[in-house]
Amino acid sequence: MIFDSLLGMFSVDMGIDLGTCNTLVCVKGEGVVLNEPSVVAVRRGTNQVLRDGNAVGLVAKEMLGKTPGSISAIRPLKDGVIADFDITEAMLGYFIRKVHGRSRFIKPRVVIAVPSGITAVEKRAVYNSAERAGARRVYLVEEPMAAGIGAGLPIAEPTASMVVDIGGGTTEVAIMALADIAVCNSIRVAGDEMDAAIISYMRRKYDLMVGLQTAEAIKIEIGTIADGDGEVTKEVRGRDVVGGLPRKCTVTSTEIREALHEPVSQIVDCVTRTLEDTEPELAADLVENGIHLAGGGALLRGLDNIVIEATGLDVTVVDDPLSCVARGTSVYLENLTMWKDTMESDADDY
Repeated sequence: MIFDSLLGMFSVDMGIDLGTCNTLVCVKGEGVVLNEPSVVAVRRGTNQVLRDGNAVGLVAKEMLGKTPGSISAIRPLKDGVIADFDITEAMLGYFIRKVHGRSRFIKPRVVIAVPSGITAVEKRAVYNSAERAGARRVYLVEEPMAAGIGAGLPIAEPTASMVVDIGGGTTEVAIMALADIAVCNSIRVAGDEMDAAIISYMRRKYDLMVGLQTAEAIKIEIGTIADGDGEVTKEVRGRDVVGGLPRKCTVTSTEIREALHEPVSQIVDCVTRTLEDTEPELAADLVENGIHLAGGGALLRGLDNIVIEATGLDVTVVDDPLSCVARGTSVYLENLTMWKDTMESDADDY
């Protein structure tokens, strides 16, 4: 214990939001110090990371959809969980080294946010990946809890707080009180499904094939789900399905609203289903406390109004929803003694 405390004086402990699309790292007193795509470029058919292990994050994302036959750009997490253990380990190791920047003999403590619906085996995979990537001790915290902490909600008090965390691979809907989750639902419909819906719409409506990065750009720039926002347009380039040649077309925000209707409806259904499963006393608290939206999906224009219409409750988009979970992991780490007795800690629990 004394040795661990001495190491802690020299290590840069960190909280990590290990997301399907992006990984964020937060350090006490510095805030978010790293925000990079969860992408790794490897030699095809192997787990060998390119460029001496440095083709990770932003460098690797630039290669998505553009790699030659000898290279693969891989997203090692799918639906919020590890799909490729070795590549996830390489990615985590790169991010930890980039932030820590210390001797390999001084390892940091790490708190990682994980989806609430994952299994014990999937939790063990995250734990082992982080430990082998260079962490001294690893703690896991459920994403809705981390989002609640990062948003400054009173989740440790005897009053209900509700968070809808819309990430890349999963949407987590949770009602929390007394430092624990009272009701939680998790669906694997989130930002990735929205991108896929846009790709499908462009192919169906315009016979135009577009890539994931183009679909994401469409969603960010003109994506909306509410009527009356005013129509905007965007020029989109891709490959013609029929002729196979490069082509461009112009799409409107009204069309993108139509494309996003299905995944957004599934998210709203998850919110209402969670409320229906809530105990009456907790539900009563939510009349005053409302719902808080976090994660990148919370930035979709008009989403808060759609949730208001479906639930009748006040809906607030938290400050900086993209980094909310990462900030929560950092606060958890700062108050480890208080939190670890009531929330997911290390591998001993699974």
